[in-house]
Amino acid sequence: MSDKSDRHLAIVNGAAITEDEVTRAAADDLRTLDTHRPDAEADYARSRLEIMHRALDAIVCDRLIAAEAATRQVRDQEVIDGEIESNVQIPSDEDVERFYEAHKARISFPRDEALRWVRHHMTELSRKRLRELFVRNVRRSHGLKVYLEPVRYEVAAASHPSRGPAGAPVTIVEFSDFDCSDCRSLSATLKAIDTAYPQRLRRVFRQFPLTSIHPRAQKAAEACLCAHEQGRFWEFHDLLFGHPRELQVDALKRWAAQLKIDAAAFSACLDAGTHAGAIQQDIVEGRAAGVTGTPTMFINGRRLSGYQPYADIKEVIDDELQRVT
Repeated sequence: MSDKSDRHLAIVNGAAITEDEVTRAAADDLRTLDTHRPDAEADYARSRLEIMHRALDAIVCDRLIAAEAATRQVRDQEVIDGEIESNVQIPSDEDVERFYEAHKARISFPRDEALRWVRHHMTELSRKRLRELFVRNVRRSHGLKVYLEPVRYEVAAASHPSRGPAGAPVTIVEFSDFDCSDCRSLSATLKAIDTAYPQRLRRVFRQFPLTSIHPRAQKAAEACLCAHEQGRFWEFHDLLFGHPRELQVDALKRWAAQLKIDAAAFSACLDAGTHAGAIQQDIVEGRAAGVTGTPTMFINGRRLSGYQPYADIKEVIDDELQRVT
């Protein structure tokens, strides 16, 4: 019987990445976790798995860079420079200031130091997204297979707007913002996903308006829940994503009239901010599950941040279906 340390956590180009290799790469973070061990065993197990995934992702990316460099007959650094470093976005002063203003309540150090940190953080986020995009683009051509158990987050789905069978084996919980262009694109993709899995998928919508950059998003979210009171959530949802420039309060009321929703009840609901508290609860619970921007979705608890193409969503759904059959 092979030792556990030899267990394969991934394969790249036919070569295994073992549990021992990943554990060694994650050693510092694992020691820190053990030093500050969470009281709840479930929290510890998930944090450990997150650390292992980060270490594995870094090794996988390095292996794919090497494999792609070999294919192109160039040096690894040429792939890194061409695919990642040359495309890293350095944030403008205005972008840094906007990010700082949106998050300063959670930043504890002085403003000048905070602005430097924000610039570095935003630059690293851009680099991280480019590495993830590179992996996405080349993983199939180099035979990437990952065997490490997915990280899952507890995200409530009950009592929120949903479509699809309640007992479906796969549930997508989506945190979204009606004034977000990537959310709009994802919405169109998820419609196609709904069609592909009519009896095996349940989709749940939760609100996450980014009001610091999308001031119209809050009322749009409230309006959709006011429409939900009258059983017209998804029709209203589709109208808002279909008309992104018309999210002002008077436009929201026009959309309600177009759907023949009870105008007086809808207006009273919207004007009173009836669902503002529910939206705030969505934001609080989303942040607790690691939502920092939109769109973010959880497929049976597996978090996917940012816009995801159809093929990538389908891959995760098919993997989940394979796990439950």
